[in-house]
Amino acid sequence: MDWLVTAAEFIVNEILSVPAYLIGIITAVGLFALRKSIGEVIGGALKATLGFLLIGAGSTLVVSSLEPLGVMLQGATGAHGVVPTNEAIVGIAQNEYGAQVAWLMILGFVVSLVLARFTPLRYVFLTGHHTLFMATLLTIVLATSGLNAVTVVTAGGVLLGVVMVALPAISQPWTKRITGDNSIAIGHFGTLGYVVSGIVGRFAGGKRSRSAEDLKLPESLRFLRDSMVATALSMVLMYFVVSLVYVGRVGSSEAYLAYAAEDGSGASTGMGNFLMTGVTQGLSFGVAVAVILFGVRTILGELVPAFAGIAERVVPGAVPALDAPIVFPYAQNAVLIGFISSFVAGLAGLAVLTTWLGPAFGWALVLPGLVPHFFTGGAAGVYGNATGGRRGAMLGAFANGLLITFLPALLLGVLGSFGEENTTFGDADFGWYGILLGNAGKIGGVPGVLVMLAIGATLLALAVVVQKRLVDTGWDPSPDREPAGTAAAAAPTPPSESGGARAYAKIPPPKGAPKPPPPPS
Repeated sequence: MDWLVTAAEFIVNEILSVPAYLIGIITAVGLFALRKSIGEVIGGALKATLGFLLIGAGSTLVVSSLEPLGVMLQGATGAHGVVPTNEAIVGIAQNEYGAQVAWLMILGFVVSLVLARFTPLRYVFLTGHHTLFMATLLTIVLATSGLNAVTVVTAGGVLLGVVMVALPAISQPWTKRITGDNSIAIGHFGTLGYVVSGIVGRFAGGKRSRSAEDLKLPESLRFLRDSMVATALSMVLMYFVVSLVYVGRVGSSEAYLAYAAEDGSGASTGMGNFLMTGVTQGLSFGVAVAVILFGVRTILGELVPAFAGIAERVVPGAVPALDAPIVFPYAQNAVLIGFISSFVAGLAGLAVLTTWLGPAFGWALVLPGLVPHFFTGGAAGVYGNATGGRRGAMLGAFANGLLITFLPALLLGVLGSFGEENTTFGDADFGWYGILLGNAGKIGGVPGVLVMLAIGATLLALAVVVQKRLVDTGWDPSPDREPAGTAAAAAPTPPSESGGARAYAKIPPPKGAPKPPPPPS
């Protein structure tokens, strides 16, 4: 019988405890359930495994490029500075909690399907990369509360499943305002920012503010839709500005030596070399995030179809909840207005953190990143435009920008040792959900877990109320304005933080849109 025990230990310790292998196995099971061929099952499992390994490789690059920036921020401002990048913090966390994240993500998906099947919340969350991000956040928050691995996975899976069906329902009245019907929902953890933007838009714009789509905006800014370009550009600018401030505060000689010690390179030979080294580090960060994104896309290209196929069988008539860019075609000018307004709010929030909240309360400095401000700010602009026109898009997205600046600063306090990293989670729902659960976890033990589950139950109850009283009754959050969804034009598949073209391919164009041209021969 010794060989049986040895074999069981090998399977548990060397296979099921390795996140990359676990994700590959789950993908294989899902594809097999969809009756794929043996070749497709093996190929899909291998691609998912390789994708997870790519995430680990990218996390190493992220850490190496962020450490020098952290040193310079500390020296320039006297405060801890972070760049909110979901992919970066997730990649770092995989090294310590990878297996727990994988199990929690799987359990969370199962719980979400059960809730979608047996409650009025018939939403299936298909934005796989955000599921992974939220699973990682929950794992960090629960594990740093001192809970054992089984409790982390069990309680975290329930909390993940709840948020995956609750938030699409809560935002659905505003999403329907954009799309014109309930055929799709938003499945992205920036929901608080979108709802706030819709509310702000209603009161800021009213019925007199014209739609953002009446504006003519320059095509020269369209390049910012490429996430790798936007990330690299934002980090280069940050490195460049922070480098100049750092040198101005501590002097060139000390700055060169301190940077060289953290970077592992020799001392800079001059100001030009010092600045260009920072530029290179900024570009390296863009490369690192691109590697992580490619890993996530590789995983989800196989995992999401498997999950979606299973969901179709478990939840008949389900409403797909999809990534934020699904609303971009409905108001493309509002996307750009929202991005710019959100980024300006990030700069304003950084100024407040630097001059007041940082020195007075020790809050970290949250640097505005182009990627979170583009995706969540752009979507917030669409929501604000739907309820309040161009003024709604501008002010609603500005409110979103403030949320994704201050919430990450508060979130650091419940992330344990991960709060000392130079990056963190960026979107609004990671902030408020993590803060609530993290503070509940500080109670400790069973009472802490019960409070966390009570938070999840409250969120679920709120979603059911919204579904029954607002969504099912056709409540309009901005009845004084013309419906926004009927004027949208057909557009190509919108950009996504993680690809997901297969999921979007099943979504019909907005109501009233002309048929798209046939594909080129």
